[in-house]
Amino acid sequence: MTAKYIGPKSKIARRFNEPIFGPDKVLSKKNYPSGMHGKSRHRSKMSEYAIQLREKQKAKFIYGVLEKQFSNIFKKSSHSLGITGIVLLQYLETRLDNIVYRLGITNTRSESRQLINHRHVLVNNKIVNIPSYQIIPGDEISIKIKSNSQINIIKKCLSKNTCNLKWLQWNNDIMTGKLINYPDKDSIPENIKEQLIVELYSK
Repeated sequence: MTAKYIGPKSKIARRFNEPIFGPDKVLSKKNYPSGMHGKSRHRSKMSEYAIQLREKQKAKFIYGVLEKQFSNIFKKSSHSLGITGIVLLQYLETRLDNIVYRLGITNTRSESRQLINHRHVLVNNKIVNIPSYQIIPGDEISIKIKSNSQINIIKKCLSKNTCNLKWLQWNNDIMTGKLINYPDKDSIPENIKEQLIVELYSK
């Protein structure tokens, strides 16, 4: 299950002053919190807990993950080998909906989830309709589309994709992608301070 946010996306982006849901024209014009006093109001210094909670909320919005699911991912990360915060980001990045988005097949993660739910995405030639499905290195992701209009939409998305990640591979001739390896911290595009999230759960 994923967190489908249906409210005003620009408002959330302005709260974090980051393009949470992708490029946002409003954010570039109004890079301050929403509200009638957003630009001028005095903002009190945030507590350590508030800063940590804010970072977790930001990560949840970015990846479209519910509270319980995020908590479960953290528990899984904390029991895995490696640095907990980095492993957490790797689990989030290798969700099927995020991989489809990173490959450039869709413009947003929300569109990726819709494509997956409609059974258009295959993993190793088998239909997978679970957006949270974890992809592992070596897995191949392809698209099963019968409609020419849908194919054209996907090709248009791919033509606009400027994300060049070394841990992902895409073959445009056969419309198939592959996870080469798990991403390290420096190769993850999102601006998430994972250590703050680790500190929050460690309280």
